[in-house]
Amino acid sequence: MELSSLTNQVSTQAAAQASALASLLLLRKTLELQAASIGGLVEAATPASASSNPPNLGNSVDVMV
Repeated sequence: MELSSLTNQVSTQAAAQASALASLLLLRKTLELQAASIGGLVEAATPASASSNPPNLGNSVDVMV
């Protein structure tokens, strides 16, 4: 095995490792941003107030065929 081919392999592996690390950091940042934005969506989905219907309304269903 020649020294130049060995150097080339080490260089290629180092570049691949750096690329994988950059991809992992980008994925982590994306997940952090999504987690931060989901809080606003959950708060927007909660009901503002309870309904003003009487408590007995909707407790039973009459089905006649």
